[in-house]
Amino acid sequence: MLENHSGLGVYILVLANAAYDARLWTRLSPALSARHAELSEAIADTLRRGRKLDEPDDDVLVFLKLHAIGLKHLGVMEHRRAGHWEVMFNPIRALRPPRNSGMKFDNLQRPFDSNGFHFNRPFLAREIFWEGELAGTSARLLYNKFPFARLHGLLVPEPGHQLPQYLSPALHGWAWDICTAASLPGLCLGYNSQGAGASVNHLHFQSFVQSRPLPVQNPLFAHNGGSEPYPLPCQRFTDATNAWFAIDQLHQQNMPYNLIYSQGCVHLLARAPQDSEKLLPQSRGYGWSEMAGAVTLFSKDAFEDLNEAAFSMELASFVR
Repeated sequence: MLENHSGLGVYILVLANAAYDARLWTRLSPALSARHAELSEAIADTLRRGRKLDEPDDDVLVFLKLHAIGLKHLGVMEHRRAGHWEVMFNPIRALRPPRNSGMKFDNLQRPFDSNGFHFNRPFLAREIFWEGELAGTSARLLYNKFPFARLHGLLVPEPGHQLPQYLSPALHGWAWDICTAASLPGLCLGYNSQGAGASVNHLHFQSFVQSRPLPVQNPLFAHNGGSEPYPLPCQRFTDATNAWFAIDQLHQQNMPYNLIYSQGCVHLLARAPQDSEKLLPQSRGYGWSEMAGAVTLFSKDAFEDLNEAAFSMELASFVR
């Protein structure tokens, strides 16, 4: 991608994905440094001439922030455990545009907006990893531009239908079947409803591959058959139909939720909406990953200081 495309969007995508993986970072750092210098000069020249940059505003803003930080000061994602929880330090993801994840919640179902950000935008064509038919449904898989999970992608079913981010029984079953039939060990799909961290109102799942289970999948927790309570209500289903009945109840109650699909299983977490006054400011953008016990932080101090009890209290604040 870096060799074939010269735009800001691809550069940012490669940079953020490389920073998530130490091996990729070592391999791609020289090319990224050279491209950064080229882009900096091209942008400066364009602005000096009083011309308009032919790039999406989101990408321009992210690049300017990267330039202000300085490429040499960026590093790879750091990871540690805090008791049951996974804690990551990823300053590049802090530059991601908030889009809908910072909006006031009013309804789980909002009309698709063809004028807003969506995955059919022409400039995103360069970020498509694969598209075709998957489990009997047309689908598109894009790189996640600001990853926070291993092999993190955006899986968009029936992209041409321009479906809003509101789950249907058919596409719930589709996601279930993909994970259940997967030959790739550790394949999971995450889903954020409106009001639960969904940043784009175009139906999509977040695909990722776990090398080890997420904290929410730990067998010691009560919803998995263990004895320890999870900080907020979590339901685990091994039957797709029963899971849909529970999801549909939340739809009827207009209650935000997050889902984590894995092989033959889905975890469902009903929660307070992202604009709830009882949430801490830094918690309001939390989605499926944080609800599943894996939190990404953008401050080195916060990364070093967060302990098990503090994050457990944050999760408990999402109880409705």
